[in-house]
Amino acid sequence: MNELHPAASHHLPSFITAPGETDVLMVVLSVILVLAILLFGSLFFRLHTMPERMAHRGHKIQFEIVAVLGLLALFTHIHLFWVAGLLLALIDIPDFSGSLSRIAGSAEKLAGFGPGEGAVDVPEGVERMAAAPATPDAAPASMPTSPPLAPAGTRS
Repeated sequence: MNELHPAASHHLPSFITAPGETDVLMVVLSVILVLAILLFGSLFFRLHTMPERMAHRGHKIQFEIVAVLGLLALFTHIHLFWVAGLLLALIDIPDFSGSLSRIAGSAEKLAGFGPGEGAVDVPEGVERMAAAPATPDAAPASMPTSPPLAPAGTRS
């Protein structure tokens, strides 16, 4: 069985496999192909998530928007979303939450609420006073008292 056909060349290249033998070249190229696909996919996803990683590393407040733009670019194949996410990850938007919370705290203090009490939901149609008097006659010290109204038809 190891004898060659009389019409075959006697100097066969090394990649030609005898019948019934394992094709080593095909196995090696299959492994290289699988590794190349995995490496290319890993590189692609690493490049694709670059804006999201940049925004996360910089502790940007627009991180969620950049992440959503990255997902939209991945699933819709519209590259403009990726570019918008990259630009948004590079821009440093100022964080106004500290200033706004100080303003809200000052407004609560002026209204007579304690810290954080102004965020409580108040039912519709109910007026809420910060220091509601225990009796209707007692008025808070900070509120001016008005003279009682004269009965109708009388002049003062």
